[in-house]
Amino acid sequence: MPLFFRKRKPSEEARKRLEYQMCLAKEAGADDILDISKCELSEIPFGAFATCKVLQKKVLIVHTNHLTSLLPKSCSLLSLITIKVLDLHENQLTALPEDIGQLTALQVLNLEKNQLTYLPRSIGNLTQLQTLNVKDNKLKELPDTLGELRSLRTLDIRDNELQRLPQMLAHVRTLETLSLDASSMVFPPPEVCGAGTEAIQQFLCKESGLEYYPPSQYLLPVLEQDGAQNSQDSPDGPADRLSREEVEWQNRFSDYEKRKERKMLEKLEFERRLELGQREHAQLLQQSHSQKDEILQSVRKEQSRLDHGLSEHRRYLDAERQRLQEQLKQTEQNISRRIQKLLQDNQRQKKSSEILKSLENERIRMEQLMSITQEETENLRRREIASAMQQMLTESCKNRFLQMTYESQRQNLVQQACSSMAEMDERFQQILSWQQMDQNKAISQILQESAMQKAAFEALQVKKDLMHRQIRNQIKLIETELLQLTQLELKRKSLDTEALQEMIAEQRWALSSLLQQLLKEKTQREEELRAILTELEAKSETKQENYWLIQYQRLLNQKPLSLKLQEEGMERPLAALLVELSAEHYLPIFAHHRISLDMLSRMSPGDLAKVGVSEAGLQHEILRRAQELLDAARIQPELLKPPPDGVLGALEPTAPEELPESAMPSAPPAELEVQTSECVVCLEREAQMIFLNCGHVCCCLQCCQPLRTCPLCRQEIAQRLRIYHSS
Repeated sequence: MPLFFRKRKPSEEARKRLEYQMCLAKEAGADDILDISKCELSEIPFGAFATCKVLQKKVLIVHTNHLTSLLPKSCSLLSLITIKVLDLHENQLTALPEDIGQLTALQVLNLEKNQLTYLPRSIGNLTQLQTLNVKDNKLKELPDTLGELRSLRTLDIRDNELQRLPQMLAHVRTLETLSLDASSMVFPPPEVCGAGTEAIQQFLCKESGLEYYPPSQYLLPVLEQDGAQNSQDSPDGPADRLSREEVEWQNRFSDYEKRKERKMLEKLEFERRLELGQREHAQLLQQSHSQKDEILQSVRKEQSRLDHGLSEHRRYLDAERQRLQEQLKQTEQNISRRIQKLLQDNQRQKKSSEILKSLENERIRMEQLMSITQEETENLRRREIASAMQQMLTESCKNRFLQMTYESQRQNLVQQACSSMAEMDERFQQILSWQQMDQNKAISQILQESAMQKAAFEALQVKKDLMHRQIRNQIKLIETELLQLTQLELKRKSLDTEALQEMIAEQRWALSSLLQQLLKEKTQREEELRAILTELEAKSETKQENYWLIQYQRLLNQKPLSLKLQEEGMERPLAALLVELSAEHYLPIFAHHRISLDMLSRMSPGDLAKVGVSEAGLQHEILRRAQELLDAARIQPELLKPPPDGVLGALEPTAPEELPESAMPSAPPAELEVQTSECVVCLEREAQMIFLNCGHVCCCLQCCQPLRTCPLCRQEIAQRLRIYHSS
């Protein structure tokens, strides 16, 4: 199995040796030897192949390197066609090229101490090979083509994993020396292998059916062939050739000695200059070290001072960040709880199965209101009703004036015309003149004009409508939550913490969707009230005097739903319990089925679900609280007694009442209050506009007009809503 080794970078000394040997081989008069041994090579350089090809080198010595392959890429074995001696011992070769047989002039091949696992079959083409040394490798078998090596005289296969010799080796008649491990051999037997080369050849010849002849009878043609090749290099006789070679070798040796002496002198001079340079370098290095130590000492002191200051500042920042994160976390939890409560209330209102029944009851009530009796005509408090109508109309006109002002400002920014300002001033003067009118004249005008009476009744009807008031309260609460969410998102961006941005975005989208739904429900409810008003007007008598005054008085004298339920017989603690649990929309259901606290003690959550209470948590809470009230009533029986008639009569209102708005959330910290919010565009005025569909509250009235996308999230603005803060 081949092993792969990482290429090593040659040392400086090995690189210099390689350059020296390459230069020496290229000099004029150099011998036929290229020695690049001990150069720490991982592959034979391309220049060595070119040198052997151009200068016709005959000896290539590459031992003691790190070669894993004889032939690198882009090189050919034909460049070594003249090589007679190839020394590759002490390398890391795992295989020889398959076309090694192209080196037909090769006589000596030394592959000792490598990692060879096999020999290529083309090795049999080396007909002039006389010495083959594959000692200390990992060979397991030898190819049969070894029998074609007609000139082989020495074969060394020791320290391998061989157990058999090829039978074709008997055809190598010139083999004089065969070195192997006799104890590990199976064929020939160990006793034959231990008897020597002649015994081994005799055994192989016997096995092959050949007659054995000693190598001495076959060596003469080989030697003569070698001598003939050498004589072909010179046209003269052997004596002249030998004398010329001797003279040539002496000249080469003398030239080599001269070059060696010259190189030695150059080396000594170089070493002397190198020593002087090293001394100067040592002095400079010593001075540099002293200066470096001083600089490092000062840098260490400065670094320690900076580290200390940085650590103090980091501790302060960490403490501040932790405090702010705790505040943000608490704020987010409070906002999440309120949003969850809003969503639950909205879901509870959606799932109410008694909405249609209450609308039908309301229609019946409105039909009853249409019939005006003589007693109500006589008891008409005209002066008081007219005063209440005047107040209601004044308040309605104020609201309309605010809306008209907002629309005028919007048109002024789009058209940039001065005529709109003049019209707005004229309307404003008209409202001011109307407010400064004498109250008695306004009341007398209201008593005379039926249209104004109808407008006052319409305003009071919208104001006292329970469903419309609940929608307004929810819209106001959602606007507050959206403003606080926007403040929280801006605070997170300033702190560069975005760990819970997705949760804030989901809550904001949920509130925006809920706000749009409530706006639609508000518009739908107003249309229903206008339809009822139109029906009232159509069914009213043509000559009926003070028709709208009587209707206004009826609406003022209308009793609250809880008071009606008490008069119908519903227990007061049970009604108070439902109001406390925000389940007042189930009051008509409990009154219709005449459910009492005693009945609740015997009911299960399933019974409440059948009645119409769909929320599982609310079912268990109603049953638990009812049981607590009954347990307390056993100790104090007066808790379940109905209130006297005088108390109920005293609760009847005689003037328009404003129910308290939803409580302001108490969870947000001081820095997230509505009063401290500011416009992200001008950074001066208060943020008053809600952008839908994203739900951000981040711009004032003046800056929002030219905007088409939200400044915070860059989404298209589909609708703008203004927030009116009451003083």
